[in-house]
Amino acid sequence: MTENYLAVNKELWDTRTATHVDSEFYDVASFKAGRNSLNEIELALLGDVKGKRILHLQCHFGQDTLSLARMGAKVTGVDLSEVAIRKAKELAAELNLDARFMCCNVLELDKYLDEQLDMVFCSYGVIGWHPDMNAFASIVSKFLKPGGEFYLIEFHPFIWMFDNNQEKIAYSYFNLGPIVEMEEGTYADKNAPIKNNSYTWNHPLSDVIGFILHNGMELIDFQEYDHSPYNIFRDMVQDGAKYRIKDLEGIMPLVYSVKAIKK
Repeated sequence: MTENYLAVNKELWDTRTATHVDSEFYDVASFKAGRNSLNEIELALLGDVKGKRILHLQCHFGQDTLSLARMGAKVTGVDLSEVAIRKAKELAAELNLDARFMCCNVLELDKYLDEQLDMVFCSYGVIGWHPDMNAFASIVSKFLKPGGEFYLIEFHPFIWMFDNNQEKIAYSYFNLGPIVEMEEGTYADKNAPIKNNSYTWNHPLSDVIGFILHNGMELIDFQEYDHSPYNIFRDMVQDGAKYRIKDLEGIMPLVYSVKAIKK
């Protein structure tokens, strides 16, 4: 049964946040010193955000949200984890940055927020936590003004078909139901002494693009990338700020990006 998936995943992210805040992966010290946490892919897509009103879905503890604020945007970050949102608010106050943070299930955000904004933004490990891509796209559309822009940068569903060693296909490309796993450690610290259950779902590109179109948005740009900005998969090799899986360089898609506009 999946009725408790939100509680299970919330506990996972509450637990992870404490580890992430202190991790080298997130490097909070350099962020406080002025580092922009956004990557080349999303910076190129977003362009100049100064003065834009942006909704950032699944913002974790707020580094990307606050990076957008530093770039001159008026940003609202939303996340399921109370621990993460509390830390995001602490960072915003400490750095004197103008950003608003809200804690809720993003699929129920319309119960707490009634606005239409210039942009909705989310990136890396977002949609897999939701069972229903149509419900997610519906929320995105509700919060975009006519002509507003949706930006999604996400790990490619192809990579989620494989086991953790990228040696064999272990999961369906299609959304056949929840993938229930015991997660040990975390992508930010694989040796962290934490262990949590998780519920995730694979969403094929046909669902992602199809439900964006179904919910009143027009696809403007779609890209696939053979690299990740994060060293989170097994046996990755580094090329500057890009990481690829060893012996699969240029073969396997790792990330894709979408830009859509509300009609």
